[in-house]
Amino acid sequence: MQSLNPRQLEAVKAISGPVLVLAGAGSGKTSVITQKIAYLAGTCGIPASRIVAVTFTNKAAREMRERVGRLLKGQDARGLTVSTFHALGLEFLRKELVAAGLKANFSIFDGEDTRSLLAELMQRELASAVDRIDQVRYQISEFKNSLLRPEEAVAAAQTQEEALAAQVYVEYDRHMRAYNAVDFDDLILRPTLLLRDHDEVRERWQQRVRYLLVDEYQDTNMTQYEMVRLLVGLQANFTAVGDDDQSIYAWRGARPENMAQLLEDFPRIKVVKLEQNYRSTSRILRSANHVIANNPHVFEKRLWSEHGIGDRIRVLACRTEQAEAERIALEILNGKMLHRAGFKDFAVLYRGNFQSRVLEIELQKLQIPYRVSGGTSFFSRNEIKDIMAYLRLIINPDDDNAFLRVVNTPRRDIGPSTLEKLGSYAQHRGVSMLAACDEMGLSSHLSGRQLNAVHEFHGWLMQTAREILESNDVQAIRQMLIDIDYESWLSQSSPTPTQAERRLENVQQFLASLLSVQERAEAEEDKRLEMVIRRMVLRDLLENQEQEDDADRVQLMTLHAAKGLEYPHVYIMGLEEDLLPHRNSIEANTIEEERRLMYVGITRARETLTLTYAQSRKSAGANKPTTPSRFLDELPIEDLDWEGRGPERSPEEKKQLARAHLDGLRQLLGDD
Repeated sequence: MQSLNPRQLEAVKAISGPVLVLAGAGSGKTSVITQKIAYLAGTCGIPASRIVAVTFTNKAAREMRERVGRLLKGQDARGLTVSTFHALGLEFLRKELVAAGLKANFSIFDGEDTRSLLAELMQRELASAVDRIDQVRYQISEFKNSLLRPEEAVAAAQTQEEALAAQVYVEYDRHMRAYNAVDFDDLILRPTLLLRDHDEVRERWQQRVRYLLVDEYQDTNMTQYEMVRLLVGLQANFTAVGDDDQSIYAWRGARPENMAQLLEDFPRIKVVKLEQNYRSTSRILRSANHVIANNPHVFEKRLWSEHGIGDRIRVLACRTEQAEAERIALEILNGKMLHRAGFKDFAVLYRGNFQSRVLEIELQKLQIPYRVSGGTSFFSRNEIKDIMAYLRLIINPDDDNAFLRVVNTPRRDIGPSTLEKLGSYAQHRGVSMLAACDEMGLSSHLSGRQLNAVHEFHGWLMQTAREILESNDVQAIRQMLIDIDYESWLSQSSPTPTQAERRLENVQQFLASLLSVQERAEAEEDKRLEMVIRRMVLRDLLENQEQEDDADRVQLMTLHAAKGLEYPHVYIMGLEEDLLPHRNSIEANTIEEERRLMYVGITRARETLTLTYAQSRKSAGANKPTTPSRFLDELPIEDLDWEGRGPERSPEEKKQLARAHLDGLRQLLGDD
């Protein structure tokens, strides 16, 4: 722990009772969490199996585990839990199956699974409201994040929209229980309700969790806050690490006020501020402090750095968004030479994904390599998920989640009512839904037409599975898609013929990749189609890892996606009213979160920061004048190099800049 500064060391060694660590951007919070875990297990004698650390993303949890692994070895690290909130909730449900009313092979619905079920329910019960599926799905998530059961949501609904969502929530929850399934929100809601309502379960888990560490506490919603409070109990041995100035996820339920709530629920909480920044120059931090000071604060902090004053922050006014994109692309080329940097050292941040389109064109013109973060994974496309679900069910007939995805893809006249009865019967019998399709006792639960449809699907699938696995030939999978007329299904379910054609091409690409994996396999065992399919199930994980490669490309991403990242040279584009801050926030008077978003963007920069805006932007086919963002006026004028505004560079600064350009050119020519 010799590398820790005094405040970090104070946070690590505070182990008795509740601790709140106010960790400013770039202040080394991950080091504090990992060092504290090592201190608890290695020095304080708390078994690693009794320590739990939770965060919000798989990437953050993975990094935390790796860093703890370098500090704790062997027995000292055995049984340690470092996971996301959702992974902890999943572990909880698997260990509390009886109390949760689940059976061992329960399914987890992703967003698409959830949307499909809601579409079926609303089509059947509320045909006039099917165009509001996404609104209803969002509201149901809000109910769950507010710790409301279906019947409580019905009672609490105050608007017509909430009443509609609550009505659907009742049916949705009933079907999910019949399917023996949970969604992502349930992974937090159901453990929290069990902890609250079952003394035996709560006592068992409070004994299991002797010390709890929570990362990114400002991003917790009401249910996550309650889950933490119930896990730590009266002993309250926990450390919450967060920064209320970086709370930018209100749209998905995050409550920055949860940090202030800690002071009320745990009056003896120890507060430690981490204000030394190890990332950025002093000028960048001073600008961040100035902007965020315009928000009201329960906790006051000011970031500082020992990295020197650094360059002025440049503000570029451009005539149009086209000119803005051209300028940024040229600036990156120039900056690469000036700073002797790689393309990967540059990031361009923006408020909305649509802003990247014109920039991508300009980068392509100049042959500048780039990567747009947050793109859709190949395996996340619906058509690929459909086929993967069929293959998953073929190699694992107990996969109820896969069953529910494929049973009506394409439509087979097996509706929600049939599936609800089938799910209830399967749960009662303790078998998978596919196995239940062939049981004699099912006839007492389903009518003749329903029973025939289920039997027909089961018979076809089992025959198809035998043909695929015994033939060991990808052609058998192609035949399966012909049998179900999947091409026609793509045409019916795609918004345009072009989209249907593109989706069909994705299917062909997937089948070709299956064949390629099979042909490249060296061992005969690995050539078996069953093994190839199992390997392909993991391909999405590998693809996501590949997306985090170290290729030399400019990084393009939204301000939301940039949180937790850092780059030597950062551009924030679109600093205009109605864009940043966004019009919706202006109208809803929620500017504070937009200001936090600006703060997050500024603090991503290590060495240089450039802010741009367009003086006119195309809207509804016409160029309309814009107003520069209010956040530009909140920056310290003495730290800005504003084209056409603000102080001129001194003669000495101009000489230094010219000299740096010449040095960069000489080095570039010398290297070549």
